[in-house]
Amino acid sequence: MLVIPVYDLALLPGASLYLKKEYYEELAGKQAEQGASVIFLMLKQHKQRPDIKPEDIYPIAVTGVVESVDEDGTVNVRALTRVRLSQADLEANLVQFVECTEIQDLTPAEVEERFKRVRSAMLKFSNQFQWGVIARQYILNWHSLAEMVTALSSQLNISSEEKYQMLETDVLSQRVELMEKALYEMIEVNRVSGEAQQAVSKSNEMVYREEALKRQIEFLQKQLDDMHPENVSDIRKFEQAIAQSGMNDIAEKEARKVLNRMKQEGQNGHEYGLLYDYLDFVTGLAWKKAPFERIALDRAEEILDEDHYGLKKAKKRIIQQIAVMALNQKQAGSILLFVGAPGTGKTSIGQSIARALKRPYARVSLGGVRDEAEIRGHRRTYVGAMPGRIMDGIRRSGASNPVVVLDEVDKLGKDYNGDPSSALLEVLDPEQNSTFTDHYMNVPYDLSDVLFICTANSLDTIPEPLLNRMEVIQFQGYTASEKLQIAKKHLLPRAMESAGIAPQQLHISDGALRKIISDYTMESGVRGLKKRIDTLCRSAAVKLVKGENTAVTVGTRQLKEMLDRKPMRHDTAMKTGVPGVVTGLAWTQAGGDILFLETMFTKGEGKIYITGQLGDVMKESVQVAISLVKSMYPDKADMFKEYDLHVHVPDGAVPKDGPSAGITLTTALASLVTGKAVEPTVAMTGEVSLRGGVMPIGGLPEKLMAAVRAGIRTVMIPKDNEEDLEDVAEEVKRQLTIVPVSSVSQVLEKTGL
Repeated sequence: MLVIPVYDLALLPGASLYLKKEYYEELAGKQAEQGASVIFLMLKQHKQRPDIKPEDIYPIAVTGVVESVDEDGTVNVRALTRVRLSQADLEANLVQFVECTEIQDLTPAEVEERFKRVRSAMLKFSNQFQWGVIARQYILNWHSLAEMVTALSSQLNISSEEKYQMLETDVLSQRVELMEKALYEMIEVNRVSGEAQQAVSKSNEMVYREEALKRQIEFLQKQLDDMHPENVSDIRKFEQAIAQSGMNDIAEKEARKVLNRMKQEGQNGHEYGLLYDYLDFVTGLAWKKAPFERIALDRAEEILDEDHYGLKKAKKRIIQQIAVMALNQKQAGSILLFVGAPGTGKTSIGQSIARALKRPYARVSLGGVRDEAEIRGHRRTYVGAMPGRIMDGIRRSGASNPVVVLDEVDKLGKDYNGDPSSALLEVLDPEQNSTFTDHYMNVPYDLSDVLFICTANSLDTIPEPLLNRMEVIQFQGYTASEKLQIAKKHLLPRAMESAGIAPQQLHISDGALRKIISDYTMESGVRGLKKRIDTLCRSAAVKLVKGENTAVTVGTRQLKEMLDRKPMRHDTAMKTGVPGVVTGLAWTQAGGDILFLETMFTKGEGKIYITGQLGDVMKESVQVAISLVKSMYPDKADMFKEYDLHVHVPDGAVPKDGPSAGITLTTALASLVTGKAVEPTVAMTGEVSLRGGVMPIGGLPEKLMAAVRAGIRTVMIPKDNEEDLEDVAEEVKRQLTIVPVSSVSQVLEKTGL
């Protein structure tokens, strides 16, 4: 008898089992022969024949006989009886067993009736499917529940243990019940599965049909739009714009939500205009990230030099920024803050940077902005809501990576509507601005590719947190020779072009330009110089149109007539020195200037009078200077008791403040008490301490340019400011004798006091 181990098979007496010849021989270990007796051993788990041990085999087995071996390679094995194993040795192909007792508690008629009911249910189920015709023939060929269960063994939704239970039970009614349960359960599971598949298929068909109809409608609508573009509705226009914009998921969801509201409102709805404006704005933004373009550094340098004369330090830092962007292949870098006097080229150099990078340019003026909503935008719930200036500038640029110049950040205000400078913190922080959310848009927008450049005239009014996010680049102002070159290369050609004057129709001599620079302007920048040149061009245009001249030449003699104004009065060095009067240097937002610190004793009771609109810091400097002079000239200390001291700084209508007049005040008082005059061509600047030390100050380049303009020859500066001389033009340093000092005693010694 051949021993055949099987796993997960419901094999019952009376059923026929059909096996492929190769598979049969693999299980039995011998060739298939008709009439051969076999016994099927039921395994607890799947194992190969050499690995099977006695404990892996269930105690109940089934005997059978090979009824036929077909030519097509099919082996038909008929299951005969259930047996109980007493010994099983697969290696020796030896088994010992006894037949199991059968408890026949059902009549053959009852078993047949229950079989027919199951077969009827099986036929009814199979008729629902296309394969039911083929399946019907198989079902009708089954003559018992055992045959049905054995044939459908692999399709039953029961475990291997449950299949063995059918074979194990001795009671016929229990076996029939287990077989019925397994078959009915299989039919129900397959019915539910089939219904689910049909439902899914039907749902998919609906989706595919809907998608196909949408595509056809879209195609036909596009044809109509192309034929009559003037008739395209707002809804259709925005649908196309949203689809093509490349918005992020959040923005697209919000835009489609607003579009649906717009459809419901209709053109006569009171909110239609607000919804239209919103969609018009968000679809007008550039949402797709622009690809990085290779930056030609040499070309960038050429453009900066071509558009701006001088500013070597500023241009060097800008080129460094562009080089870092090129290496990192990033659209933006550090936030640059250009600080300097008006007219020094801070804003216009932003345009040059945009041209060098081949990117759009947008300028956002922040001067006088007091409302946070000007930066972040107004929420759409308010009447007249608008986007903030930042997003409005991005939209005007038409790109996602423009160069944006934030002009006059030092003139931001603050009131009960919020702090605009705090709103700028997110805009200018590279770690946060990738998800900047404007209140009007209410969706995030990526500002990380935007190159922000800020401008200011002074750092004093910029909040510290905002200043920390920016890298400061000082614009020192222009020397007289630089202004001459700027006038010849840039200002004059532009003014002539604006006035419609051909190059051969107007000639302005270098002497005339120098006189305009020295006598008709008083600034570090070139804004005033531009106005004077524009005035000359307008005067020349009148003469050319009247036919008085075919060409106009402007020299120094014609300036007063053509400019129609007198030369400006500049403070210049005094011709003779006066005890108690010393020249100081000051920094202003328009550049630098000199000022005279005048002191005088009058008969009195030791009172101190301070005039000239001096601020608190300068008043404190007066007190420090008095104490120093008293300690350095103890024999003169009584003069401050016997006389009243009057300290005055001319131009009383102009407020003045700052610590840099300390050594000037001290020197003026020393000159007053000693009666010795200080050389009028000597000027000085520096803060003074009560210990007599001279401390550093700011704005040195502007102050030294003012000294040159005023005819000063020697300037005393704090020793700690020597490094700042690198920022001073060589032209200025050549015209001055600069004396670094570290103490008040050095100042008094060098001035002969």
